[in-house]
Amino acid sequence: MRPRTEAELSEMIKGAQALRVQGGGTRRIGHAVGEILDTSGLSGVQLYEPGALTLVALAGTSLAEIEALLATERQRLAFEVPDMRGLLGRKGASTIGGVVAANASGPRRVQLGACRDALLGVRFVDGRGDVIKNGGRVMKNVTGYDLVKLLAGSQGTLGVLSEVSFKVQAVPEACVTLTAARDLPQGLADLRAALGSPYDISGAAWMAGRVMIRLEGMAGSVAYRAERLQDLLGFEAGAADWAAIRDVTAFADKPGAVWKLSIKPTEAAGLIDRLGLEAICDWGGGLIWLLDPSGQSDVRAAVGATGQASLVRALPGMERVPVFPPEPAAIAALTAGLRAKFDPRGIFNPGMMV
Repeated sequence: MRPRTEAELSEMIKGAQALRVQGGGTRRIGHAVGEILDTSGLSGVQLYEPGALTLVALAGTSLAEIEALLATERQRLAFEVPDMRGLLGRKGASTIGGVVAANASGPRRVQLGACRDALLGVRFVDGRGDVIKNGGRVMKNVTGYDLVKLLAGSQGTLGVLSEVSFKVQAVPEACVTLTAARDLPQGLADLRAALGSPYDISGAAWMAGRVMIRLEGMAGSVAYRAERLQDLLGFEAGAADWAAIRDVTAFADKPGAVWKLSIKPTEAAGLIDRLGLEAICDWGGGLIWLLDPSGQSDVRAAVGATGQASLVRALPGMERVPVFPPEPAAIAALTAGLRAKFDPRGIFNPGMMV
């Protein structure tokens, strides 16, 4: 099923029994079942106003097309979308609707927020086939933000996106990375110190024994902030592949299960030490990627109540391991209520959230 208009999408949903919703199929995780509903036919940029920093696109529009268009005006999506194709062994083209459904966000989240924070509005079709519009197309229109943010990260379980609206960002004049060799505990402590400083960090990561801090903005401001941080932490200007951190490329060709952890940064070093697994840390230690070669480590038990762990890439034999962390009873009740409201027949991505 590949609708080309919102009206076609609505009719398909009305007659469906179970749908596995996908855009480019590049970042989906979970155990969803059903007939594939391919949204890539809903394609095209509907509105782009560089002066107003706003962009509206149909949900099946490729991310590459959007990024190329923004680049012509030296603008970008601020939240630095990860490319999961290498890590997950996928092909195809990522779509902007899939980005929103996954709330896909990269290293710059520590400064500018996640995908959901850049969303201005959405159009989507619910489980009854009704078209719902929420939010707006311009930055000053903030009506309906709660519902807009609810759809971001819902993994296609509440509705099928047909159109999304974003605020975009000008590409900064200058970008500098500071780096130093540090063991994990000291490295994460330095990252926390940098993020707690007044120097406006846009990236804070640790990988393979090195810490990396990114500064962006006007050239004079970046130079001043870099000098102050060098004095504070003893770092030096250097190179860093932020795309590799964003896309977790170090784990792409290594066998093993891959876990994504959201945790208190102060707990990160101790948890990684207890598990003894190879790790990449982003967001100052708030995001941890773990590689488990055997797939036997009890990662979720080790995380406990200090954070959440999602199984992004599984090994054969891990089919019974839940992909997403179990929700507390109160949150599970809210989730069930939302599903009953937006998808009363339970047709969208059944099995996705287990």
